[in-house]
Amino acid sequence: MQIKVLGPGCPNCEEMTRRVKQAVDELGIEAEIEKVTDMAEIMKHTMSTPGLVVDGKLVHAGKPLPPVEKIKSMIGG
Repeated sequence: MQIKVLGPGCPNCEEMTRRVKQAVDELGIEAEIEKVTDMAEIMKHTMSTPGLVVDGKLVHAGKPLPPVEKIKSMIGG
């Protein structure tokens, strides 16, 4: 599974990355988590950050940030 957190590195983007890592750990799954900070790459998926892409599909964009439990359901938990 490939998970991308889209964002320029703002506090919300960092928090999204932390929540994604926690969700992956709690689910006990193997996933490659990539932080994407390049705006051209981000804009291929969304204009709103932070964004969350799972296996090439945008599953979340913008605020408010989803709680860990919601992220778990987004990534297949």
